[in-house]
Amino acid sequence: MTLFLSGIAILIVGYYTYGRFIEKILRPDDRQVPAIRLNDGVDYKVLPHWKNMLIQLLNIAGIGPVIGVILGIKFGSIVFLIIPIGNILGGSVHDFVSGMYYLRHDGCNAPSLIRFALGRAYNLFACILICFLLLSVVAVFIDTPASILNNLIQTENFQPLWYVIGIIFLYYVLATLFPIDQIIGRFYPWFGGLLLLGTAALFFAILYQGFFTSTDFFMETAAFRGSIPQQGPIVPCLFVTIACGILSGFHATQSTIVARTIASEKQARSTYYGMMVVEGLIAMIWAAGALAVYNLFPEYLTKAAPLTLSQIANYFLGTWVGSLTVLAVIILAITTGDTALRSLRLTLAEIFHIPQKTLVSRFAVSLPLMFLVAGILAWAHCDKNSFDILWHYFAWGNQFLAASILMACTVWLYSEKRISWVTLLPGIFMTFVVLSYILWTDGSGSNPYGFGLALPNAYALAAVLTGIVTLGVVCRCIVVRKRVAQKRERP
Repeated sequence: MTLFLSGIAILIVGYYTYGRFIEKILRPDDRQVPAIRLNDGVDYKVLPHWKNMLIQLLNIAGIGPVIGVILGIKFGSIVFLIIPIGNILGGSVHDFVSGMYYLRHDGCNAPSLIRFALGRAYNLFACILICFLLLSVVAVFIDTPASILNNLIQTENFQPLWYVIGIIFLYYVLATLFPIDQIIGRFYPWFGGLLLLGTAALFFAILYQGFFTSTDFFMETAAFRGSIPQQGPIVPCLFVTIACGILSGFHATQSTIVARTIASEKQARSTYYGMMVVEGLIAMIWAAGALAVYNLFPEYLTKAAPLTLSQIANYFLGTWVGSLTVLAVIILAITTGDTALRSLRLTLAEIFHIPQKTLVSRFAVSLPLMFLVAGILAWAHCDKNSFDILWHYFAWGNQFLAASILMACTVWLYSEKRISWVTLLPGIFMTFVVLSYILWTDGSGSNPYGFGLALPNAYALAAVLTGIVTLGVVCRCIVVRKRVAQKRERP
């Protein structure tokens, strides 16, 4: 309980201290924001601050801070410190700085930041990676909530899976085609409220049982401790298993959506940094619930994460409130998948310079994406093992993108003559994580295929490669700052 409450305190204090420090570096001001300057009534449109915060939270959260930590807590209670420290120093900084770049560059997408900072050649690779990640998120966040709902409502004579998939898919299409305020802006506040209420109920239930009952469910059992070595080394495996809550490159693809609806730069800290901290709080609470279930019911250590999710909700909240909380998690997945499809539309439209003001142009960009997602879903149910392997590559690619965004933000900050180590240091760490992971993993268990090196050798080679990457980023900082200075000196 001490580690859990200490982690909660780190997140709260970190928002008001380190978050303000980052804000002073970025210097938000009263300049005209894209939502006002480029208002098109579709993607660029001012929304209330509280709506933007909830939209950002639901965009970035997905099922990562729930399912991810249910798996991640198997690394041990040290997770209660790693989540908040990584969140405050890495994930929240990643979201805030990249979000501010988008705000100051017409609400652009992640490829624009990477092209500016890391060059056109690297941006080509980044565009392919981003499109792969977003397509994967859309497909998985249709299939996963549909599967959970199917398990809840199926009968012996009725299997509604494909009907549910079709309904969710149709919603995704409508959410990406319609103006931001008509579906996302209208329904997200209700969805966000349900998520926050369910998580808050779980938090108070954990506190009540922890302080007022004799059940010490945070005391790690022998069965739980015995499962820890099976998870692999904390570095790199933990930081690939838990992305949402600590640091996730996917967030950089979502932040552009609210960069086009924020009314003032001064709302950026609470919208970007603040909502990432809230996601960290959600992750901490569900990690605590998972640890309790694993200690009380060791058989869940080998069960699928969605089953553990249901057990957490039912044990702490009872059947009725627990079912509502599970529903909130399902909605959480859906509200990330829909904006992933919208973000993919915006990204491709920006890459190919296709205006998105008319419904016809939005549909033209979205139609090929619909066929691709449908194909992935069909393939997923024909060859489930291959789809699972693909998802593990997604987990690595997601953190590779996070490292790339942090390095790109470093170049941007340096070019603006701002403190840049705040993104460089977490960028170096994440570069080491993704390199050591792909060098070490050999395709066994749930891991993707990598080079299969012994862990010490993987660490050593990853350290050398990380040093080379860091040197390249430093050189890029110097080149871009000089280029920006020359551009500003021109009449």
